[in-house]
Amino acid sequence: MRQAGRYLPEFRETRANQDFFSTCRSPEACCELTLQPLQRFPLDAAIIFSDILVVPQALGMEVTMVPGKGPSFPEPLRDERDLERLRDPAVVASELGYVFQAITLTRKRLAGRVPLIGFAGAPWTLMTYMIEGGGSNTMAQAKRWLYQKPQASHQLLRILTDALVPYLVGQVAAGAQALQLFESHAGHLGPQLFNKFALPYIRDIAKRVKAGLQKAGLAPVPMIIFAKDGHFALDELAQAGYEVVGLDWTMTPKKARERVGKTVTLQGNLDPCALYASEEEIGQLVQQMLDDFGPRRYIANLGHGLYPDMDPEHVGAFVDAVHRHSRLLRKN
Repeated sequence: MRQAGRYLPEFRETRANQDFFSTCRSPEACCELTLQPLQRFPLDAAIIFSDILVVPQALGMEVTMVPGKGPSFPEPLRDERDLERLRDPAVVASELGYVFQAITLTRKRLAGRVPLIGFAGAPWTLMTYMIEGGGSNTMAQAKRWLYQKPQASHQLLRILTDALVPYLVGQVAAGAQALQLFESHAGHLGPQLFNKFALPYIRDIAKRVKAGLQKAGLAPVPMIIFAKDGHFALDELAQAGYEVVGLDWTMTPKKARERVGKTVTLQGNLDPCALYASEEEIGQLVQQMLDDFGPRRYIANLGHGLYPDMDPEHVGAFVDAVHRHSRLLRKN
């Protein structure tokens, strides 16, 4: 969950005076930033440094990263005619060759030390940025499309799905050993809108990526779905074709396990803000979390990403507590 980032002084040093998306387009820089957290913490996996918004860029939209504000689309999608501005989704994977190069380089540098995870944003989440023109507290413009332009919304979601499938297959071909799909804005949809405009595409991506890997002669990899604030859809997500369901911190592990069954792996779900607590309390919170999830079919993680003002020492305390208590759990 955002392993590499502004909470690390070495990250800020590497990124000083560099344009964010220029960094994303540099395989060497992405490799260095991916490896930085592993040089500091004994993590069990690495996730490639990139951004979900490289996909709208590859579809021909301009995206900039504004310091202190976040991503900005100078010309967001306003009506159906704007969909004609988008490139053919079939060209997206070739536009994103720099991500594949970063994955291959990083996998080589890792030399089997830990597995490497690739990722992408899910269609609804990407759609929100493309229509809102950046972050939003309400997603009112994107949701207006769902209610007023349902056909155009489905057209856009299909374009994004058609772009994401070869992109994710390409990440595995480049060396990614697991894939995570982030539906970061699931919580802005209620059950009805989620089932209509998000879930079908989440399912389709899992099905088509698995088929694409098989067709390319590539071994299957575990796929993780993380739908933030999507607790209302947990049962459906567990049946969506993913081996792992990520949880945010608003769900209790025991209730989540009851709902997903015993065959799906759960990932999560410590509140990132718990890392503001003392190192001793972090240890206690981690112990409680691991006891609640139990030792089977579980990946310890945060329930969302790290924040820029977090103390790296506290991140280290979290990782150490996970390892320490995991060993006790397995022994018992």
